[in-house]
Amino acid sequence: MLIGVLLIITWLILLLRYPSKALPVSLAAVVGLGLVAASVAWLDNREARQLERLELRITYAPGECPADRPLAVTLRNGNDVPLIELGWRIAAYAPGDTVNLADNLYTAPRYRGPGELQGAATWHDCLPMPPLRAGYRPQTLEFRAERLQGSFSN
Repeated sequence: MLIGVLLIITWLILLLRYPSKALPVSLAAVVGLGLVAASVAWLDNREARQLERLELRITYAPGECPADRPLAVTLRNGNDVPLIELGWRIAAYAPGDTVNLADNLYTAPRYRGPGELQGAATWHDCLPMPPLRAGYRPQTLEFRAERLQGSFSN
C-alpha cells in the first residue's frame, strides 16, 4: 500500500516537473490499461453468457442412482463451443423457501462436470448428496447448482 502511494506521488512529481516527457508516457499507459480492462470485461461477459446457456438439472433419484450417489444430474451444453471444465456447489431448498439447507462446509463434496462436453451434447451422472441440516429429508427438497465456474473452448 505504501509503495503504491509512493509510486503515485513520484509519478505526479514527474508529471509536474517534466510534462512534455511524462504526459505521452502517461497517456500510453492509461490507454494500455484501458484496453486490458476492456478485454478482461469482455471475456468475463462472454464466459457468463456461456454459463447461462448450460442447463443443469439435479434431482433426488434413489431409484435410478446408487445409494452412495443418490442425486441424478443432467447437463446440457447449449453453446456452440465445447465445455472444457465445469465445477459447482449443490444447494438444497425446501419448496418455496430461500434458505439453503445444504451445509457447504470445507468437507462437503466438490462437484465437477464431465470434462469436455461438445456443444448441444448432454451428460448424465449420479452424484453424492451434500450434507444437509438436521431434520430435513432429501425427498422433500429441491436441489440446485450454484456458483458455477467453467471454461469453454474458443
